[in-house]
Amino acid sequence: MPVRKVRNEFSSSRRSFFAVPSVLLLAGCDLVTGKRTKSILRGFQTFNNWVQESLFDPKKLAPEYPDDKVTDEDDFRVNGYDTDEPDIDIPGWTLTVDGLVRSPGDYTLKQISALPKYNKNLRHICVEGWSMIPKWGGVLMKDFLSLAGADPTAKYVSVECGDDYTTSWDMASVTHPQTLLAYEAYGKPLTLEHGAPLRVVMPVKLGYKSAKWISRITVTNDKPGGYWEDQGYDWFAGV
Repeated sequence: MPVRKVRNEFSSSRRSFFAVPSVLLLAGCDLVTGKRTKSILRGFQTFNNWVQESLFDPKKLAPEYPDDKVTDEDDFRVNGYDTDEPDIDIPGWTLTVDGLVRSPGDYTLKQISALPKYNKNLRHICVEGWSMIPKWGGVLMKDFLSLAGADPTAKYVSVECGDDYTTSWDMASVTHPQTLLAYEAYGKPLTLEHGAPLRVVMPVKLGYKSAKWISRITVTNDKPGGYWEDQGYDWFAGV
């Protein structure tokens, strides 16, 4: 069965609006066409990303919430390009790791879940303006990268997903002490609609950085892009 392209964390209704870099909206600029204008847009976006990255403190924690503040499981929202889900062989699933790592290869969920487990109530903030606080369970991404022998001096990490979605991050955000590879929500294995068998939870970024259905992680020094980032969304996307 072919993989359906659901684009991970977005509905299509507002993507054209948010594809405009936010700094331009704040500046009240008119959109015009032409190579010069596109260059200006890229310049604004590069500056915006540089400011966010410069201000980012990898030791500053995002809020963690008590259980009475957690979003009710019945309201655990699914947000995607459409209602389809990718065709994933969950029992046979593996996570491929390559790039600047000592131990590239395919890792099973059993290997990943053998790492220390963390349960965290973290807010997921969508660029469309809504948020929720699910109860996540999983392992720290930095622990998994350590298991794979990732180069600690590498600058970036990119990810590919079961729906052909891609995104990428700076290494400081990946190794942040609250960034999870989550395989549970509300004390139960993730459902397919919420990213099973493994998804990223990154509370220091907007929701489109918390990729679902991940299938490959690449550690690199070459700055990657991403599905939405290549269409004009902020690359750093900090909150």
